[in-house]
Amino acid sequence: MTVGFVILYHTALHRAAQVARYWAERDCPVVIHADRRVKKADYDGLIRALEDLRNVRFSDRFVCEWGTWGIVAAAQAASSVMLAEFPGVRHVYLASGSCLPLRPVEELRAYLDSRPKTDFIESVTTEDVGWTVGGLNLERFTLRFPFSWRRQRRAFDAYVALQRKVGFRRRMPPGIVPHLGSQWWCLTRQTLSAILENPDRAEIDRYFRKVWIPDESYFQTMVRQFSANVESRSLTLSKFDFSGKPHIFYDDHLQLLRRSDCFVARKIWPDADKLYQTFLGPKLDTAAQAEPNPGKIDRLFSKAVERRTKGRAGLYMQSRYPRENFENGRTAAPYSVFEGFSELFENFEIWLGKIANTRAHGHLFAPDRAHFAGGETVFTGAMSDSAAIRDYNPKSFLTNLIWNTRGERQCFQFGPGDTQDLSWFMAGDPNAQISVISGAWAIPLFHSNRNFSDIRREAARLQKIESEHIGILRSPWTKARVRIWTLSEFVENPMEPLQAVIDEIAPRSGRRLTEAPRLADLKGFGQFLQNLRNQGMQPVLMGDFPADEVPANPNARRGRPYLVK
Repeated sequence: MTVGFVILYHTALHRAAQVARYWAERDCPVVIHADRRVKKADYDGLIRALEDLRNVRFSDRFVCEWGTWGIVAAAQAASSVMLAEFPGVRHVYLASGSCLPLRPVEELRAYLDSRPKTDFIESVTTEDVGWTVGGLNLERFTLRFPFSWRRQRRAFDAYVALQRKVGFRRRMPPGIVPHLGSQWWCLTRQTLSAILENPDRAEIDRYFRKVWIPDESYFQTMVRQFSANVESRSLTLSKFDFSGKPHIFYDDHLQLLRRSDCFVARKIWPDADKLYQTFLGPKLDTAAQAEPNPGKIDRLFSKAVERRTKGRAGLYMQSRYPRENFENGRTAAPYSVFEGFSELFENFEIWLGKIANTRAHGHLFAPDRAHFAGGETVFTGAMSDSAAIRDYNPKSFLTNLIWNTRGERQCFQFGPGDTQDLSWFMAGDPNAQISVISGAWAIPLFHSNRNFSDIRREAARLQKIESEHIGILRSPWTKARVRIWTLSEFVENPMEPLQAVIDEIAPRSGRRLTEAPRLADLKGFGQFLQNLRNQGMQPVLMGDFPADEVPANPNARRGRPYLVK
């Protein structure tokens, strides 16, 4: 007893002849069905290419359009020829024109000989199906589908909607329990002949003609009526992507296919010469008697689907870029944003870079230019400090900066005088650590030698901008790690908040701060705020700052680190 192959072809007929010859020369009968849409000249060429093989037959031809009855009719016709012409066949293996044998036929024959009464076909009830993508489960059996989903999509959708609206339901033939599964099966002669010789076949076929994608349900349903031993799995390796389309195997998948231990794989690229030469060659390096186990490579395919749908964290690509919030993380790595620190402390970036061993930039979104660390004009990844280039797409500027410097913590200054387009973006980024000293923007105004009326207008403008920004940071949609201090409370005890920020940037260092960066001169700052109030501008973001002097550090006498003034 042997195994026979029913092969359904519609394209790449030169590969069809090659695979059919491989099986036929190893005493496996082959019955070929070619799509009726294949040109007569090409079909005649296929016949001539295999006419020297005595165990190759051709069946009646049907139009095989995806999702229609023609594929089932083709499998029925070819299987009938197989059972009639080759009485020595015990198992019939259904394959496609893009299938490729991965293991020697001798191993497949031995495997089936040890399981002479087992039917291999994926067959699960509609309630248990979880692999349909954007399709129909039970409704494919209860509605009618006379229109082609690919060629007549509007009519297809409209007719489905109409049937749902009027509550139409088809009557299933007696005893039919719908099942679904892969169309690539290997059935015993006994089961297959029982399906094809069923006295009720005419009624059942008439019903399935209007079922959607009947090749995934006809044999899967009928086998449950006639088989006593069904293994609900396919011996053919067939993988699908997240949208339900089959994966195509290329030459660089050679080792992957070998690891699966499956007997046949689809879908093989017709021009994958290396695969065809390797698996159809005289010697195959395979693990004899190994159980077909596509699960060995499921992890790789799961990762491929995840990479396709989610991508790498912080890396934007064409397939996801136009869709807001469809990215896998807004940025590629954690980073820190400091607001008001460079205004309150002198040379804060130099101190931060030394203490935290990180890259500390200035105001990257300043109106004049991007102030990269060390005064660089071109940063990692050929990023220019040009404000015009940066402001063309500020979000991409930030995401590129973080992506280009993966492995190195990036810190930069931000404030109400900078471009505010990224406020919501950073607030919604879990990688962002945002530390704010509200009202610190007033310190440069305090030290500026400008007309007080100009200072008052500028202070009112900056306070409005920062108020809106802080409102964003405190919104319920914020995902960033946010800390906000008023200027007055920060000056009273700067070491604790500085220590908390440094611990988050470098949690493994365990370094305790011994001194803070040099504090800006705040003598007379309280009176400056009072003057703003007297001029009609109400500063509210600085906290309760006394008008006479800089708030004293009440913990200084405890021997804590001190401020150098």
